[in-house]
Amino acid sequence: MNYSYKGKILISTPDISGDIFSRSVVLIIEHNEQGAFGLILNKKNSQMSSKFKNFFDFKIEVYDGGPVENDRVFFIVKGKNVSETFTEITNEFYLTEDIENIISSVLSGDLDINDVKIFSGYSGWTALQLDDEVQKKVWTVVDVYNLDYTLPNDQTLWKSIMQNLGGEYLLWANSPEDISLN
Repeated sequence: MNYSYKGKILISTPDISGDIFSRSVVLIIEHNEQGAFGLILNKKNSQMSSKFKNFFDFKIEVYDGGPVENDRVFFIVKGKNVSETFTEITNEFYLTEDIENIISSVLSGDLDINDVKIFSGYSGWTALQLDDEVQKKVWTVVDVYNLDYTLPNDQTLWKSIMQNLGGEYLLWANSPEDISLN
């Protein structure tokens, strides 16, 4: 492996499967010889969102990070670092599982909740699995600049990125969710 998808976005190609990866936008946090780790940016999890309401007096959106270890909670934070245990995504964003410091910082006002995105679970690939899926065109790898990972994204993010890619991607962006209906 001479390259890495770390820091890149994966866009799922349309399929009939209807699983969690259907029309997903995944941010790759780590990718090396051992495998890959990422978070789905555009799939909200209403069940986990309800559970997080117990910590805060306002509505919180929790996203499905992926199908692996849904009992683990991850935070992408913009700007101010409030945790000693983190992974840098870019100069502006980092990832942490430090729930105590995140909640404490939000409740004390040191961290704005709009600068935090919460994920339940993650997306993971074994060694060379992601490379194989990209080669089979299950995923399109995209360099996305100026994307705020903490924005409350939904399916419009997938469609918007597909439209910006143009060509055949424009056709996919405008196809129905169940492509067998097309």
